Amino acid sequence: MLKHLALKDFAVVRVAELEFGPGMTVISGETGAGKSLLVDALGFLCGLRADSGVVRHGAERAELSAEFDLADAPPALAWLRENELDDSECQLRRVIRADGGSRAFINGRSVTLAQLTELAALLVEIHGQHEHQALLSRPSQLELLDAYARNESERVAVRSAAATWSALLRERDTLSQQGDVSDRINYLEHQFAELQREELAAGAIESLSASHRRQANASGLIDACNAAFTRLAGEDAPSVSRQLQQTRSELARMAEHEPRLRDVDALLESANIQLDEALVVLDRVRDDLDADPAQFMELERTLTRLHDLARKHRVSPEQLGARRDAIAAELEGLRGAGERLLNLNTEIQAATAGWRAAAGKLAKTRTNAAKTLSKATTALIAELGMGGGRFEIAIEPNDAERADPLGSERVEFLVSANAGQPPRALRKVASGGELSRISLAIEVAALGLDAVPTMVFDEVDSGIGGAVSDIVGRKLRALGEKRQVLCVTHLPQVAAQGHAHYRVSKAPVDGMTQSAVELLSPAQREEELARMLGGVDVSNEARAAAKRLLVDVT
Repeated sequence: MLKHLALKDFAVVRVAELEFGPGMTVISGETGAGKSLLVDALGFLCGLRADSGVVRHGAERAELSAEFDLADAPPALAWLRENELDDSECQLRRVIRADGGSRAFINGRSVTLAQLTELAALLVEIHGQHEHQALLSRPSQLELLDAYARNESERVAVRSAAATWSALLRERDTLSQQGDVSDRINYLEHQFAELQREELAAGAIESLSASHRRQANASGLIDACNAAFTRLAGEDAPSVSRQLQQTRSELARMAEHEPRLRDVDALLESANIQLDEALVVLDRVRDDLDADPAQFMELERTLTRLHDLARKHRVSPEQLGARRDAIAAELEGLRGAGERLLNLNTEIQAATAGWRAAAGKLAKTRTNAAKTLSKATTALIAELGMGGGRFEIAIEPNDAERADPLGSERVEFLVSANAGQPPRALRKVASGGELSRISLAIEVAALGLDAVPTMVFDEVDSGIGGAVSDIVGRKLRALGEKRQVLCVTHLPQVAAQGHAHYRVSKAPVDGMTQSAVELLSPAQREEELARMLGGVDVSNEARAAAKRLLVDVT
């Protein structure tokens, strides 16, 4: 829902700020006062192309901004999150420079005009003599018909069936493009056999490298262990073990004279225990060492072979195991490719049949809804002063060779504004006033099921009067119970139906015409309706008539 609209240096508006609430808000004013400028501003915020002509004379740039509450616009909230834009608020902003350039912003971040247009289409729908009219888009027409049909479960089934069909088709295309894979299989089998002969389990290569280093340095390791054992516990020289025992004996004799020497003896005892343990380990290592030239050569050959394989496959020796597993997986897939292709053809046929069944159910809901909506809209068109007019929804089959996620048909809204005329596409209706009323009739007939939360009607009452204008006003108010409605009008019967009322006026300021926008109080609103009824000179009769209009609404 639109909450706030701000304009600065836009056309003849110097500064204007408007607050909006739910329901129907009307905007009135004298001819030429600039009431449609508010709709124009929303149009530019929705992505319409702009030029320097919209910048107020003497200003460097025009600034437009709109704030929305997204409680009634889940698709817009999802769009913000998908595009990684702040979703704590929703502010659209447009800056149009006097040199013709412009910039667009969403929540303070610069975006492309395409992004602004995409988000705005989920927030605002403008009906009238403007480019931005969602109901003229065939995808939007289909979306509205589906909303009216309440066929979400059928649409989900069609989308799911189409996705399954597409995935199977892609898999078949991929396998078919491989052609004859026998040479590839032979090549991979040779590579797999080479790798399979080697021990490539996790840690095996690291253990092999450690054994190779140990054999390469076996003689030096043996000499180092022997020398260490001799120094620590040898018989022919004062060893560390013997010196430690002698030191403990000498200190024990003197401990009775200095008790702290007992602490020293305890520490030396612990050191002696550690030394004994070190000697056990050292003796075990010395016994395990064996300088075996034949074993060393075998380790050397194995490591060389593994490094050659690693270079061949362009991986490290530690990654050879993963490479072997990848080759095995590819071989399995290639060996089963022929059988899989046969199975895929069967699965695709089944998926196609499944999609057609789901699409048929969806088509039935659309056909029934199209009849009901067409009848209701035709009746409303007659009520809105277009007697003899007719509204139809044409359902046309699309390419049935592909499983389309949108279903097996497309729709086109057709209208005949006068009796005896053949129906034409809604987007080709020439009269802006007729188009506005037809759009209103469609929206009212659809009970506001359109996903867009804010609907704007610009001069929807153009060319009508009398009882029809009262009907138009009541229909707009009824629509306002379902969606937020903004309506620019010159008819008091329509304006009286609004839940809120803005008046646009113009006056010269410092020799330059400027427009101002004012939210009317109940008394001011009565006076404005009297002006709309009686012209410049407001009579008591006009005021009384205005009061009756407001009483009739409440």
